[in-house]
Amino acid sequence: MRASFSYRSALFILLLGVFTYLYGLDSRFAPKNGDEYPYMHIVRMTADAGNWLPLQSQMDGIKNTKPPLIFWQGIASTGWASEWTLANLRWPSVLYTGLTAFFLFLAVRRFSGKTQTGILASLIWLSFFATYRYGRPFLTDPPEVFWITLPFFALLYWGRSAFESKLFFPIFSGICFGLALLAKSFAYIVPASFALGLYYWRWQEWSIPKVLVRDLYKVILVCVLALGVFALWFALDPYPEAIWSEFILGENAGKFAARQTNYLMDFIRGGDSIWLLLITTIANAGLFSFVLISTLVQCWRGRRFLSFEEVLLLLLVGAFLLVFSLPSQRSGRYLLPVMPALAALIALYWEKLPLWGFRIALALQLIVLSLLLWIGVNLQLMPFIEGAGAWIYSYCHWILMAAGLMIVLAGLVRPNLTKTVSLAGCFVVYCALTSSLAPLEGRLGHFSSASIAQLQGKDVWIPCDYRAKDEEYRLLMPGAKLHGYLAKDAGDINGLTTAYPLVAVQTPLGVAPELCESCQIIGQRMEMRARHSNEEIVEMFKGQIGKHLFVIEYLVSTPASIPELSNIKDVCR
Repeated sequence: MRASFSYRSALFILLLGVFTYLYGLDSRFAPKNGDEYPYMHIVRMTADAGNWLPLQSQMDGIKNTKPPLIFWQGIASTGWASEWTLANLRWPSVLYTGLTAFFLFLAVRRFSGKTQTGILASLIWLSFFATYRYGRPFLTDPPEVFWITLPFFALLYWGRSAFESKLFFPIFSGICFGLALLAKSFAYIVPASFALGLYYWRWQEWSIPKVLVRDLYKVILVCVLALGVFALWFALDPYPEAIWSEFILGENAGKFAARQTNYLMDFIRGGDSIWLLLITTIANAGLFSFVLISTLVQCWRGRRFLSFEEVLLLLLVGAFLLVFSLPSQRSGRYLLPVMPALAALIALYWEKLPLWGFRIALALQLIVLSLLLWIGVNLQLMPFIEGAGAWIYSYCHWILMAAGLMIVLAGLVRPNLTKTVSLAGCFVVYCALTSSLAPLEGRLGHFSSASIAQLQGKDVWIPCDYRAKDEEYRLLMPGAKLHGYLAKDAGDINGLTTAYPLVAVQTPLGVAPELCESCQIIGQRMEMRARHSNEEIVEMFKGQIGKHLFVIEYLVSTPASIPELSNIKDVCR
């Protein structure tokens, strides 16, 4: 490989990547999926019940929403919810992600014969935004990706010995796939076994008779073992009929029902079309999306000269893409297990790739960093917020932003640095995103200890814009009994203070709440808003960041009588 990606560059970017994945791991604002809240709720409720099974939940229709492996993981990492922090819930996800990157490195280094190519493949995969977004929070994706890809990495690493293994490798693959099913869904056995069958078919030089005679029983053995591991859930759970109705029929079979008009029309148009599936799969690469596109173009142009391993990587991608185009609910998230294969392809073609894809990545990084810098300057210039404090960045934040901009600009003007800098720039952008919201992780975004002390054992009503959102508030108000109301009503101070005796209300920055004479503010903090209107977004671009992006949340004690909880729907549930 050319000097632009030397061992020194690899080491620097590796250290930067490790820091990026650990930095802000316990942040409430870390990029994630909203499923983290319901999963946290199920872990906490199951741990409180004192048994591994059955899974427990207070949410309507969401109990057996996923197999138990992810919830057992959360119970173990938090010591049966006795050490309840986001960091404790999330560190196993980072471990899974790190192991996936490590075994990707081993596989690519083995068949390419180049250590740098192996390192590059793992770093590229870690640089994908989907890896960062889904590979750190408490979600099912990290264990799913690891256990599904591990057998394919083994085939690429061991080659002939794995392909010709009569029992060891099939048993190993069956156990790995089974753990993936126990973390995500039994449905993943379809694309996984299909891809495995294609691997064996290619190994037998596309001979159907040979693969049927020599390898079909291996694929069947893998499927039986994997489904057997998944079936442990039914065997161990005292209420298997609930799993069948909630998970098998509701969570999985429902994905084949038409979502808009009919199956065929949904396939070719709308938010669940095959075209959107292709786009979202490429978008999983984030800032490297155009680099991925240029790689696929190179693969197509050289399709007659693809190496054996390149064909296997493309078969894995094609198998998952084909299978997940069949359900009526289509999402690029289902293709996360093939992103390591795509990262490996980018690494293999790294030297042949044109610079335009990397320059687009750098341009996008420059836009994001400039926008974060502009927002940060506006926030830093906001006046002191009564009772909450001022938005103050540390010197390290400004050094990070300045260094990031200079690095990205250097990559744009120095062609020999373009590729390496574009890879490092992805991690810099992720660090900048976390650093830009760092003030909210301190005093500014939390209630004081004196306020929290007054909430112990009391019923508090909080705004909910997502199911189980109260699990986030539980980190902010430990010891309180939380109940949810619609987040869109958070500004209806009069209505809320006449309905609930202890309630969290929200006002724009600089606007004091108009409270009744006997109402008392017992705490306040700043919070970031979500789901803005188009008009608000336009005004924010004009500089009115504080007006729409943030609110002040007040904890108000009112003279309202305690409502009958059984008669009030908890929106968080």
